[in-house]
Amino acid sequence: MLNVLFPKHWEEYELLDSGHFGKLERFGSVVTRRPEPQAVWEPRLSENEWVKLADVTFKATSSSAGTWHKKNAKLPDRWNISYKNPEGLALQFRLALTAFKHVGIFPEQAAHWDFIFAQTKKLQKPRVLNLFAYTGGASLAACAGGAAVTHVDSVKQVVTWANENLLASKLPETCRWMIDDALKFVEKEVRRENTYHGIILDPPAYGHGVNGEKWKLEEHILPLVKNLGKLLTKEGGFLVFNAYSMGFSALVLENLVRANFPTNAFKTYEIGELVLKERSGKVLPTGVYVRAGG
Repeated sequence: MLNVLFPKHWEEYELLDSGHFGKLERFGSVVTRRPEPQAVWEPRLSENEWVKLADVTFKATSSSAGTWHKKNAKLPDRWNISYKNPEGLALQFRLALTAFKHVGIFPEQAAHWDFIFAQTKKLQKPRVLNLFAYTGGASLAACAGGAAVTHVDSVKQVVTWANENLLASKLPETCRWMIDDALKFVEKEVRRENTYHGIILDPPAYGHGVNGEKWKLEEHILPLVKNLGKLLTKEGGFLVFNAYSMGFSALVLENLVRANFPTNAFKTYEIGELVLKERSGKVLPTGVYVRAGG
């Protein structure tokens, strides 16, 4: 059965409105306006209300970049936001206005942070691998749960950013920071016969490795998942697998996992869409996922 999963414990983040290929969001005290290709519907609020509420607006200059326009020139380029859940997970993030319309977190991922935190707390000295790990929300959740985390991303700047978030969250420094191509790193880990209790992967549709290696989701995801099946500990563990390609369904992810991980690797499976929910109840799809646990 397909689930609709959304974060339930954000106090410092809110999706205020979406529509006309845009979204209006509050990150702490800052309200941003950004493009959103899936928001094909009419927004709830008027254009005047969006203009009034937005502190900063992203204007695309190409398919992959653009510039931010501030309502108030004194608005900082960087600010902080926190996330807490009732089970004791407490994280701090530095946000920034980047040239790629992102601000440093994907807020819908908080639903997975809760899951990762709960899964790692169940395990004895868990080892977790986080691929395409970006600024580290999932890595931080695993560290908070007591895990030794291997955090892999091909971009040095975002790995540094993730370390800053770990330090700001005052978590144990149990994260190994790896600037590497995900495919190549996993191949090396298979040869080393290393294993992990938890595997997290959040691949983009397109990307590049450290040395310019090309990543294309539909071409490279199968060899990656096949090798990841070899990296899970024999006693099993947990998995979180996201995809943001609009051409992939959750069933595609489930088929990949079930075919390439041991049949007894996980006790539970869950597949569905990851979404953000507005106060009005309207939901904005952000991706598909499969996650499995013990």
